[in-house]
Amino acid sequence: MKKETQDKRTKIANDIMFYIYTHIDTDIDIEDLSYDLKISKFYMHRIFKEVFGRNIYESIKSIRLQKASNLLITNKLSNISDIANSCGYSSQTSFIKVFKNRFNMTPKEWRNGGYKVYSSQILEQSPKSMQSNAEFANLEPTIVKMPIMHSYYIRNQGYDISIKRTWQKLYTWALGNEFKNYKQIALYHDNPTITPLMYCQYIACIVTDEPIVANSRLPRFIISDGVYAKFDLCGVYGDVLKFIHWVYHEWLPSSGFETTTKPSYSIYKKNHFLSDDNSFELSFYVPIRF
Repeated sequence: MKKETQDKRTKIANDIMFYIYTHIDTDIDIEDLSYDLKISKFYMHRIFKEVFGRNIYESIKSIRLQKASNLLITNKLSNISDIANSCGYSSQTSFIKVFKNRFNMTPKEWRNGGYKVYSSQILEQSPKSMQSNAEFANLEPTIVKMPIMHSYYIRNQGYDISIKRTWQKLYTWALGNEFKNYKQIALYHDNPTITPLMYCQYIACIVTDEPIVANSRLPRFIISDGVYAKFDLCGVYGDVLKFIHWVYHEWLPSSGFETTTKPSYSIYKKNHFLSDDNSFELSFYVPIRF
């Protein structure tokens, strides 16, 4: 396949994903989307699955349920019907059915503590995270407004040690292009507190203000702007996943904020996937609103 063809297909798939994230609380009409992109529905579905490894409808359902699972524990004054509507479900009955199929419990059971059990089972999938002794109770975020960032990226399927090879490839590419100033960013397309780690979409990104690389082998992706709670922390491999669980299931429910459908991300000062001692220094950004 010619590179310009691959670039075009990747851009279309990323544009579709961006549209899903920004319209997740509406009745997303695939017919209208294909019309706006000036491509057939068949072609749109095919290239999306090639890039993301799952079809458009699966992605819409996953993002809606991730949003709902967070709203159930942060929006204590909203009833189940309100949350179903805000996540794009036309009825409470259909929402409860889909939610139970995904999490093996009802939204009410999830809200009443079931999320802690489910989250703990996912954490157990990472032996390094289970060995972590890190504590986060004294961490306090700063609230920041972040700009849109245009990144080059490599996507990794799974939240595990395979991410190291992905970062090594991206780092090799950055060195080969002789970038002087750039950021290393980890984007969590799937929330690893509620998505089995083997299915998590993890995006390793390079963001630079230097001129666009001509004939780059890597596609580009937009990291959304918005208001974020920024946490600064350091540690070793295994601490990050434990920290993300703390953010979503301890800090967020008691913070008075709710999260949005935008992915959270980390900006590294020191990347544990590239460091000799497996240690990191990073700022973690979780999207919030009040």
